[in-house]
Amino acid sequence: MKLFKTYLAAAAALLTMLGTTGCSDSTSYASLLETETKAVNAFLADQRVDNTIPTDTNFVFETGENAPYYRLDEDGNLYMQVVKYGTRGNWAQDDEIVFFRYTRYNLESYEDGELPTGDGNEVDMSYMNAWFRFNNYTLQSSYQWGYGIQSPLLYLPLDSEVKLVVKSQYGFYSETSYVVPFLYTLRYYRQKT
Repeated sequence: MKLFKTYLAAAAALLTMLGTTGCSDSTSYASLLETETKAVNAFLADQRVDNTIPTDTNFVFETGENAPYYRLDEDGNLYMQVVKYGTRGNWAQDDEIVFFRYTRYNLESYEDGELPTGDGNEVDMSYMNAWFRFNNYTLQSSYQWGYGIQSPLLYLPLDSEVKLVVKSQYGFYSETSYVVPFLYTLRYYRQKT
């Protein structure tokens, strides 16, 4: 996790440098960040939000489609709604391969309470299974998904289902510079043996 945060800090520094020179002829990095924040705030304004996570060791979250979105980090880059709490005690272990199915929705296209059409391996079965090694950000197979995708497993067991608001700096590594926030629906599971 410490190594990933170092990568994240380096990426943020690079993006800041790019922002001072401008990401394009007409839009600065600061403007893109402002647009991203407005998009996330517009979505969260239509939701119940809890700015704290349960502090007990069992992480007792409210669950279901009407559960609140819990803020997972101090800067408001990640918000998680627990749709289904998995099997108690079924925790992911460090460096374990975790498979996940997802659909993601571009929050910049959210309006009037309606999400745009989503994409991902949940809606299009031609996508391959997505996976990462839990808490191991030294491998491209893990860091390509960003920090956000793995974060719910710090609080929830495998076979959980969540909705996760992810700002760009915690999203797909290859898309960080686009500064687009997404809402993900995610299901986590172990490989069947």
